Amino acid sequence: MGRKQRAGRKQKEKFIEYFRKQKEWDRLLKKYGDDILSSENFKRTEDYIQHGSMTVGSHCIHVAKCSLAISKKLGIDCNRRDLVRGALLHDYFLYDWHDRNGRKRLHGFYHPGIALRNASREYPLTGRERDIIRKHMWPLTVVPPRCREAWIVTTADKYCSLLETLRLRKGHGRRIPNRIQSEALQKAPVQRMETRVKIQYQG
Repeated sequence: MGRKQRAGRKQKEKFIEYFRKQKEWDRLLKKYGDDILSSENFKRTEDYIQHGSMTVGSHCIHVAKCSLAISKKLGIDCNRRDLVRGALLHDYFLYDWHDRNGRKRLHGFYHPGIALRNASREYPLTGRERDIIRKHMWPLTVVPPRCREAWIVTTADKYCSLLETLRLRKGHGRRIPNRIQSEALQKAPVQRMETRVKIQYQG
């Protein structure tokens, strides 16, 4: 077997392993967080951008998958259910922090507490899940995480945020609600609709 063939085979094996891991992460997210992912309020997070073109919802899903990958790669024994659910809810603040008329001011300091209050109203949180949500912005939160699950999510969140901010990981853009979509379609000239109106959804 030639050098190019060996390199091609190795690359193929990497792709197969990557998709195998993604399938496993998706299975664990569905197993432990299906009620969160299917909730109306979590779907609302697709209306808000987190970093770059990445929505808050997609960011939370990436952080959950990255947290699972870190725990497996480093051999860290942890509660996977709490890890996944805490990661999915860590940015559950439910507003557009880029909006100048919204709550952008000191968002980094205050949104963990807002996310924790919102999540507490809808889900019975464990101590680990609460620690993940409350402490994921450390050191801005001053008090460091108390459990290994919170340390993992804090690390994954910073890694994913860096990739998104540098546009090394791109999202699909925010979801446009049906009401806004209808108004845009009514106002846009038919012959120029494709170039003037860009509407993106995530299934």
